Amino acid sequence: MNERIKELRKVLKLSGEKFGEKLGVGKTAISRLENGSNNVTSQMIKSICREFNVNEEWLKYGTGDMFNSAEDSIAECVGELLTTHDDALYNMIKSILMTYRTLDDKSKKVIQEFILTAVDNSKKNKDDK
Repeated sequence: MNERIKELRKVLKLSGEKFGEKLGVGKTAISRLENGSNNVTSQMIKSICREFNVNEEWLKYGTGDMFNSAEDSIAECVGELLTTHDDALYNMIKSILMTYRTLDDKSKKVIQEFILTAVDNSKKNKDDK
């Protein structure tokens, strides 16, 4: 797994420092993970997979593709939302989706464009940091 973490970092073209920043750890921690000095915790595995859209099976065992497909990521996210124990969050998401279904095509298009613009702005803000 240590070698796969290093491989992932190189594929992403990130320094140990930048890779660690995204995971909330320093470059020394990343170096120790890559060289096997430190064991990879289950929390670190989850963080790497979540932050970089990495296939957990690939990271743990070297099987499958390095990255999850967009469909896998969406399905996982929806699954997490549906199994959450936060009824208020679940009910809010359900209400938003049910309301969206009732909109006419023109209104749906406006919502879609708004979301795409918000995502683009979020990416720009993240890249500026």
